[in-house]
Amino acid sequence: MSLYSQAKINWRVINKILDNFCLDIDAARTAKQADVNRKTANHIFMHCRLAIFWRRTKRRMETVDGEVEVDDSYHGAKRKRGFHGKLKRGRGTKKQPVFGIFEREGEVFTEIVPDCKKKTPQSLILGRISRETAIYSDGWRGYDGLVDVGYDKHFRVNHGKNEFSKGKGAHINGIESFWSFTERRLRKFNGLPVHTFDLHLKECEWRWKKDEKELREELSRVLKQYARL
Repeated sequence: MSLYSQAKINWRVINKILDNFCLDIDAARTAKQADVNRKTANHIFMHCRLAIFWRRTKRRMETVDGEVEVDDSYHGAKRKRGFHGKLKRGRGTKKQPVFGIFEREGEVFTEIVPDCKKKTPQSLILGRISRETAIYSDGWRGYDGLVDVGYDKHFRVNHGKNEFSKGKGAHINGIESFWSFTERRLRKFNGLPVHTFDLHLKECEWRWKKDEKELREELSRVLKQYARL
């Protein structure tokens, strides 16, 4: 069922709400601008997020190749009370661990994971990245052994030694740029319920590096595809 047949409001108003969604204008401001109640704006925003989540998760089965950057990150919670040291890989927090793969000249793919112990990211790499791919990572020990399982083109930078690029493309600036974008975007929500975090994470994937026109055109396509389910 399409969004237009579900909503009992003028299609021009729906398009205004969709435009605001692509501009990343919050539901409260959107409701005022479109002259609808906030519940209606929230309903349409949620429909968009569900459609985007559906489309992005469909790509989990696709194999990534070429050149990729891999990294993990933590989102969604504040520092533990009483912890005063430097946070490393989420230590001292209750943040949600997330693993990311950035296909250079392509898109980023994320996966919520229970932890970032060695076998977790390696199982995701084995499941998503072809062995002919050039993989760039930091020096974390969780990536040890990739060469042993067939990834001969594994290049690393040691952030612990303030090494951020070795030249010849050996860096993970792309995936780190995505994490920064995601952190900034999620911060404006002042905390997200656990059950909607994955929707917002996939939305960040979808939004990254796209302008308003690209987002609006893609959203229209995704909503049409989602309506046919």
